[in-house]
Amino acid sequence: MILSGCAFSIRSFVINFPSVIKKSPMKPRKNILIGCTGSVATIKLPLLVEKLHQLADFELEVQVIVTEHARHFFSPEELPSTVTLHTDQDEWSSWQKRGDPVLHIELGKWADLLVIAPLDANSLAKMANGLCDNLLLCTTRAWDPAKPLLFCPAMNTRMWQHPITERQIETLKSWGHREVPCVAKTLMCGDTGLGAMAEVDTIVSTVNETLMEHR
Repeated sequence: MILSGCAFSIRSFVINFPSVIKKSPMKPRKNILIGCTGSVATIKLPLLVEKLHQLADFELEVQVIVTEHARHFFSPEELPSTVTLHTDQDEWSSWQKRGDPVLHIELGKWADLLVIAPLDANSLAKMANGLCDNLLLCTTRAWDPAKPLLFCPAMNTRMWQHPITERQIETLKSWGHREVPCVAKTLMCGDTGLGAMAEVDTIVSTVNETLMEHR
């Protein structure tokens, strides 16, 4: 009788147990492309990648494009092995003959969102005028305007205060790109004022908010 009762109880538990469990919904998968230019703020790239991977609402895959001068400010070993790093050399080595994939086109197709952090004064000027002389700028030039592109200006205060900077930023915003505004602080050169890249937490929060809007 005891064994029979135990068997019944176990059988009832097994039968009813699935109805008690609530399956957690799967997180949406998103592909994030980070672009870095020749600003000292590129030293924050590893932290930016780390914080993006901590977003609770999305399962993210991250790839990174760096300009030649951006490579000066970090070591590839600082990035997780799951993150693919692209350089200008990759653009040319990946294409050998007609019919081969073109890297800046493929990256634009792959990504759900592009965030350029930091966007230095030189790359801002090139981007606003349609120049595309490296992998990152070729990617922005071929970017699908239906997809979000975020940019985080970073430059010396004197560069920021130059009249052309505001016009160039407004040009990017007129194309539908979203600015993550710079902040005032003591810069690496010792000057104090506007021009520092937004804090990493602010950038990540803006990425999360933008992804929510494009679910």
